[in-house]
Amino acid sequence: MKLTLAGIKEKAAWEAAGIKLPTYDVEQLAAETKKAPVWVHFGAGNIFRIFIGWIADKLISEGELAKGITCVETFDFDVVDKIYKPYDNLVLAVTLKADGSTDQAVLGSLTEAIKAQSNVESEWKRLKEIFADPGLQMASFTITEKGYALRGAEGEFFPFVQADIDNGPDKAGSAMSVACSLLFERYKAGKYPLSVVSMDNCSHNGEKLQQGIVTMAKEWEKKGFVDTGFTAYLTNEAQVAFPWSMIDKITPRPADSVCAELKKAGVEDMDPVITSKRTYIAPFVNAEGPQYLVIEDKFPNGRPALEKAGIYMTDRDTVNKVERMKVTTCLNPLHTALAVYGCVLGYDLIANEMKDTELKKLVHQIGLIEGMPVVTDPGILSPKDFVDEVIHVRFPNPFMPDTPQRIATDTSQKVGIRYGETIKSYVAKYGDAKRLTAIPLALAGWCRYLLGVQDDGAKFELSADPMIPELTKALEGIEVGRPETYSGQLKGILSNANVFGIDLYEAGIGDKIETMFLEEIAGVGAVRETLKKYLA
Repeated sequence: MKLTLAGIKEKAAWEAAGIKLPTYDVEQLAAETKKAPVWVHFGAGNIFRIFIGWIADKLISEGELAKGITCVETFDFDVVDKIYKPYDNLVLAVTLKADGSTDQAVLGSLTEAIKAQSNVESEWKRLKEIFADPGLQMASFTITEKGYALRGAEGEFFPFVQADIDNGPDKAGSAMSVACSLLFERYKAGKYPLSVVSMDNCSHNGEKLQQGIVTMAKEWEKKGFVDTGFTAYLTNEAQVAFPWSMIDKITPRPADSVCAELKKAGVEDMDPVITSKRTYIAPFVNAEGPQYLVIEDKFPNGRPALEKAGIYMTDRDTVNKVERMKVTTCLNPLHTALAVYGCVLGYDLIANEMKDTELKKLVHQIGLIEGMPVVTDPGILSPKDFVDEVIHVRFPNPFMPDTPQRIATDTSQKVGIRYGETIKSYVAKYGDAKRLTAIPLALAGWCRYLLGVQDDGAKFELSADPMIPELTKALEGIEVGRPETYSGQLKGILSNANVFGIDLYEAGIGDKIETMFLEEIAGVGAVRETLKKYLA
């Protein structure tokens, strides 16, 4: 059984293995899409393949969409050469269910894969053709948040961005430059309308995408590469819209267990590859079942019937509320609490933490007890139902290979949103946040995590985080098992409004966090005892 156009014609073998095949003619779909594309997507990685690809596959299967998605890779061109082309752009989507079973399906909705290389004439010419087509309705993106960044910490353009500015649209290299250059082609072809949709998991993603593209246009205008009308075109939402969205589907790296299962079923050539850019990717994608995509309904050239694939089409304010609900209350703060305590307590799987009495109580109290009084209710989704699913279905799924070490990455950049917003809401509603217990306990756990010592006394490596040098320096001198070595080292961290969005002492919980932290450094086993005490 080969994952190729020829291979899937052997239908009996795939059906015997329980793997669903496309119900439509994949080759005909690809030919029709190439003639007149309606949807192009930048960022050809895992969440795109299993979620956005699934959306298109469902709509095509049900007769709601006549074209597939044209895929563009802006960063790691090996993905096209090693994962798309050898498999005729097919993807094997594996849904990991909490009962241990899997749903497996071949998706044929990704009809063409192109490298965003302006220095390769055939690739660049094809991209220009696509963007000059009046019928193109949507260009969507999953390039991760860093793909939108143009400047470093000092405010200067990154060298590769400055090179793109200096070289002009015909020699674009970075994602924002490529997107801007192709929109310039569309502008020159007839100022055709288009919706440019970020589907990345970051706040105000549409705004970030628009700012990146418009900044490039303005810089090129200064150098005479584009005319003033181009910027006007990009900033007129009746012509080019940048809808906001919220996406949620946990999609870990390809699991060895899934690969082995597919091989056992008879599917060939399923081994993951590590590309030259260190992307870990496979012909299959494994992910959880629950998935959410909420998009601001702003499409000046029309759009596919996305709502018929379960996508919530709404207004910008509602998108913002859904994102706030998820990030500040119903998922992300729970994930971070499990991450830091998981590292300290020696766990290597999020699902296993959900069998831990204290940790399960902790996330229940953060989400359902302390979060609900101030949660942002978007109206289209129930916050209580959402967090219930997170606690009882999503996090406990033992077949999701997700680790606390991965989730602990960049925690300093996350705590201000994930906890700070709820703390500020408590201050606004009650005058202070003193009635909170689980959230202070999560923050005490983060500070305890920063010592790099497990509850059994063994050392561990902290996950990557840009503030690690600064934070660990602030905690110098503190020794686990010697609480007397604490002399107020946390005060500078807990009072830092740049980290939490608010001074935690002014919020009334700084002293409480210090007390919890002191109890957690009392000795071996002190973290466990502290959790038991405050969650009793």
